[in-house]
Amino acid sequence: MKTLLIIVPFFIALYLGRVILPYVFLICFKKRLFDPIDKRKVHTKLIPRLGGVVFAPIQCFLMTLAVVVFYKYNFVNLSINTEEVLPMFLLLICGLVMLFLVGIGDDLAGVSYKWKFAVQIFVASLFPLSGLWINDLYGVFFITAIPAYVGMPLTVLVVILIINAINLIDGLDGLCAGLIAVGCLVLGVMFALQNAYLHAMFAFITAGVLIPFFYFNVFGINKRRHRIFMGDTGSLTLGLSIAFLAISFAMNNAAIKPFYEGAIVAAFSVLIVPVMDVLRVMFVRHRAGKPLFMPDRSHIHHKLLDLGLSHHGAMLSILCFAAFFAIFNSVMVNYISNNIVLIWDLLLWVGFHIVLNRVESFRHAQRIHDLLHAENKLKNTENKKLNLQDMTLKNLQLENVR
Repeated sequence: MKTLLIIVPFFIALYLGRVILPYVFLICFKKRLFDPIDKRKVHTKLIPRLGGVVFAPIQCFLMTLAVVVFYKYNFVNLSINTEEVLPMFLLLICGLVMLFLVGIGDDLAGVSYKWKFAVQIFVASLFPLSGLWINDLYGVFFITAIPAYVGMPLTVLVVILIINAINLIDGLDGLCAGLIAVGCLVLGVMFALQNAYLHAMFAFITAGVLIPFFYFNVFGINKRRHRIFMGDTGSLTLGLSIAFLAISFAMNNAAIKPFYEGAIVAAFSVLIVPVMDVLRVMFVRHRAGKPLFMPDRSHIHHKLLDLGLSHHGAMLSILCFAAFFAIFNSVMVNYISNNIVLIWDLLLWVGFHIVLNRVESFRHAQRIHDLLHAENKLKNTENKKLNLQDMTLKNLQLENVR
């Protein structure tokens, strides 16, 4: 019976997303609500950007409805401490509504980054206010339990980092939706195994609404293969959703789930790719003396595209990389310490970028060699032409002399 708590909302979310998204697409076309084209973007056509408006309403609607139906009417005995868990979900819904409104404003008219950042701080502060905060590092950096005055500000910073990382990784068809869907499926399964069915339900609802969007974003929404983007409305609310799930799984709180030694590494493993990528980009910009929030083409998907991969190839490569981290960490924390798993993750991430940089340097050197070869070939051709012209002139002069 508890399986229905996950499966039924998942398929309802999938169905609602499939039905509502084409209408959003039609409204965007009628009102000319398109994503702007610039040198950073990989698309060259007018594409609607409000696909993300369906995420938060479906999440909030199904989550509220499912809790009432399954809990209020005792269809399933959830065996949870409602006094601790329900406030977390209520303030999560408040946060989703706030970011939903800011995202729509930004997609339609533009919102100053300062205002967006202020709202992110407010929304992140709702986590510790609801009783959800990082209170245990489970031996990471040889630290276990941490006090509230450290864990609460740390939680706010982590939530803001995750929201911005998800927002910035949304630069390739299917990438952001795919990463969050993979993360939600992995976390949903782990929550279900720990008998935390409310959190598993929210994870599968989020994954369910993302599947039709992923298809429309990558393959198109009609016979003409018109695509749709999620915009900031989608990326901001998805960032908050995955942050809520990751921190909930990482928190050492028996009201949510039993104690799990590898919880924090397993929880945040689904976010390694977007978070590590945004940290690397910030470091590169700082070292180059550029503004940290100035858009550029230094993200991992830009690097893969510059190496010659197709859009779909780059997207699938990153998704496979993220899925590997999520599954690898979730399994390995059961056998080795958290610190060793993190060291392996860091080595894999650094090694991956070293390989990318070497391939990029080789291709750059190859391009320079090809250009020089073409230039030399052109010069030789011109020299041959000049020699022919000289010989022709000499022949003409000799004929005139005769």
